[in-house]
Formats: sequence, C-alpha cells, structure tokens
Amino acid sequence: MAEANQNTNPNPSGGEVLPNVTIYINNLNEKIKLEELKKSLHAVFSQFGKILEVLAFKTLKHKGQAWVVFDEVSSASNALRQMQGFPFYDKPMRIQYAKTKSDVVAKADGTFVPREKRKRHEDKGRKKKDQQDANQAGMGLNPAYAGAYGAAPPFSQIPYMGGAKAAVPEAPAPPNNILFVQNLPHQSTPMMLQMLFCQYPGFKEVRMVEAKPGIAFIEYGDEMQSTVAMQALRGFKITPENPMLITYAKK
Repeated sequence: MAEANQNTNPNPSGGEVLPNVTIYINNLNEKIKLEELKKSLHAVFSQFGKILEVLAFKTLKHKGQAWVVFDEVSSASNALRQMQGFPFYDKPMRIQYAKTKSDVVAKADGTFVPREKRKRHEDKGRKKKDQQDANQAGMGLNPAYAGAYGAAPPFSQIPYMGGAKAAVPEAPAPPNNILFVQNLPHQSTPMMLQMLFCQYPGFKEVRMVEAKPGIAFIEYGDEMQSTVAMQALRGFKITPENPMLITYAKK
C-alpha cells in the first residue's frame, strides 16, 4: 500500500488512512509519567477489545502521543468513535487510525524496513508479523474485556478481608448510589478508575483507601446510575489477572 511508505506520523487529516488495528492518539498530557500513561490508556481502551500493545515513547518528538494496537479492526474503530475528545488527564484526546504501518510502530515491533527496501519486502514482512502477533496473542494476554455484563471472579480470586468469618460471604448490601470495587491491581490510581467510571452518567467521585490497596468506592448521583455502571464494568480487567468485583457499598 502506498501509504505504508510515508512518514512516521499519520496524515493529520485522517482522510487517506484506512481503518486498521492501530489507533494513533495525540494531545495527551505531557506531564504524566510514561508508565502511568500506558497503564491508564490500557485501562481505558481495553473495554473495546483485546489490546496487543500500548506504545508511548520518552523522546521529545513523540511526547503527547501514543499508539494502541488492538487485535481486531472493529475494536480500534469502536475505540476511535467512542473516545474521540474524551477528557484524558484534563486534555481531550485526538484519535485517528495509524498509517499502516508507521515507522515508529514498525521499529517498536521489529518489522521496520528501510524505505528503499520496504516496497520489495512489505507483503512478505506483513504476513510474517501477522503470524507472530497471532502466536503472541495465543500465548499472552487474555481478552481484556469479559463483555458488557462481565463475569464475577470465582471465590478463590476474591481478596481475603481478614478473619475466619471472611470465608463465609456476607449478605449483599441493598442497591444504593455507591459501588464497592475489589480485586483491583495494587498499582491502580484514582485517575485510572475515574477514567473508567466517569463514562457512565451521574459519576461523582472515586475514593481509595491508602491502607487497603486493591479496593475503591465509586459514588454516583443515584442507585440507577450506579447500577448501570456496575453492570457495564463488572468483570472488567484492568490487567489480565484482575477482573473487577463490583457490589453495592454497605452504608
């Protein structure tokens, strides 16, 4: 494809770039540390499908930019459509399809070929990389999103809250406007959770307890709003090992 031989960044107009599995995001907050940025992007975009890779770089040339590589074009298309302009760390994201394949992504995944040789090797290299991606996907990440209603983890994954009584599940709290979230990765931050939960109407705030990593309270305006968010995000995986367990909070 002719567009594969051009520059490292997608065409700003986006008009010539065909849909593909990689989306290019810019206008990102440059003050956010690289690792936190990548984890937050993964948390926000994994609701749309399995993510193979999140790419962001420290170099000045690539500040404020990132690439999210999905395993399916439909996932990338949904992410682009639904997250366009989303306020990510107080700046609206600008999203478009990445040019297939941009130099920076090719260099990162090992398929980069110098421009004069690229035309000759492009088809062969793409087929080989597609097979490598398929193999890596089979061995690596589980699907990042369990579906709209998710699936609660088995009791073996529910965090132990201390004391012998914890082995017997207590009666669930009645529906209310505050959600209790468990089984979060210990590196979760309030901002990462806000990115997820503020997509649903009525979101008010995230409260985390420093002494108890892995849990959080999410407040909505009323119980109908909290119920919508709970049904949508129950079982959502911020990391492949951490499906969220969401219940109503006890008051």
